[in-house]
Amino acid sequence: MHFRKVLAAIALLCGSAVPAFATEGLPGTAMSLWWALPFAGLLLSIASGPLLFPHLWEHHYGKIAASWAALVVAPLALVFGADLSLGAVLHTLLTEYMSFIILLFALFTIAGGILVAGNIHGTPWTNAGLLLIGAILASVVGTTGASMIMIRPVIRANDNRPFNAHVVVFFIFLVSNIGGSLTPLGDPPLFVGFLRGVDFFWTTAHLWRETLFVTALVLIVFLALDFVLHWREAGRPKIKDPTPDSKVRLRGLPNLPLLAGVIAAILLSASWKPGIDIPVFGVMLELQNLVRDAIVLALAFVSLAVSRSEYRRANGFAWGPIAEVAKLFAAIFICIVPVIAILKAGKDGALAPLVALVTAADGTPNDLAYFWLTGALSSFLDNAPTYLVFFELAGGDARQLMTELATTLAAISAGAVFMGANTYIGNAPNFMVYAIARHQGVRMPGFFGYMLWSGAVLLPTFLIAGFVFFR
Repeated sequence: MHFRKVLAAIALLCGSAVPAFATEGLPGTAMSLWWALPFAGLLLSIASGPLLFPHLWEHHYGKIAASWAALVVAPLALVFGADLSLGAVLHTLLTEYMSFIILLFALFTIAGGILVAGNIHGTPWTNAGLLLIGAILASVVGTTGASMIMIRPVIRANDNRPFNAHVVVFFIFLVSNIGGSLTPLGDPPLFVGFLRGVDFFWTTAHLWRETLFVTALVLIVFLALDFVLHWREAGRPKIKDPTPDSKVRLRGLPNLPLLAGVIAAILLSASWKPGIDIPVFGVMLELQNLVRDAIVLALAFVSLAVSRSEYRRANGFAWGPIAEVAKLFAAIFICIVPVIAILKAGKDGALAPLVALVTAADGTPNDLAYFWLTGALSSFLDNAPTYLVFFELAGGDARQLMTELATTLAAISAGAVFMGANTYIGNAPNFMVYAIARHQGVRMPGFFGYMLWSGAVLLPTFLIAGFVFFR
């Protein structure tokens, strides 16, 4: 996939001048659960496609996703009229999807120009340190960016050990998921929340205890296991290290201030509110958001200009993953439009039973139910739309969720981010790390083998965390 094709795909999404109306214009109270079928079908395709029909999925995932999106747009236009229905879809694409994919594109591009060269020996303490560094980095450059930067150094550090698959499994737990829970940069669901009005540092202030607790428990389990396996390896024949220890160097340093620029642009949009709206194809977009997206996109182009191509090659950088994310998430944001309309209807909508599951007898939110239901769905479906579903289910009012319902929003956020680690398909970086590790000779567990790991390590951790923080 060439870079110009990625740009063309993104530009095409904005190329239709349709009058726009807000999603709230759709009559959610009059919509049945049939309208959620394309959304469910798309997520099922994303979950099963790479596993059940990988060759077909690899070559035609864009067409499959577009077909599910068409099954939303066409019936909505027929039933509710083209202006209202297509306008609601365009409103979602321009106000949420574009900012979402621009940020992911920028973090993917800039992080791809940073290379951790050299090699160190993967002792238990060294591995724990690498995992902790990666987990911290995940909230700064995103779980995808941190995974891309750190996975190859971690594999190189352990490539002479007969037991090394567990290191990559815990890498997925901590770097590709749990570590990204402290800022909207960290994981896609949190950026979706930011786009919906959640303050940038809200998750930092309200999730640091849960994140520290879960990270510490998982790291303790890792250290205990790695010490046991390291001790068992002492009596086995030595394996010649294919990448002997050498001084670790950080290459691609010009990308570091570019990452700082991305953070600054997001903080600018959160603090600068000029009160100016600009119409784009009939949708009113706030000036600060347009400026933020323009700056973030420009920084990605600067990274392409200043980064050395050999560093990107050493990282295995390619446009395929971000192109796949761009296409799939465009379809996800389209397919979720009627689902959100139904959720906004609350107890008067077709999803009233789901509302009852997360509501206590006195009408207050059941935070533990929000944590586990958001997490359970995030384990098998994409965690960004899952977060959005439960965000809307809790009322969808960012101000109320950040204040009087703060524990509810924390439960939704923690469930979406933490439990994306339960399966290979819970979060986008999981399968990327799995593929890279397999390619470099690590004997990774299969889909269900990985779930045995997550069931043994993560589920007890989440049970304890849920009892401590959300009971």
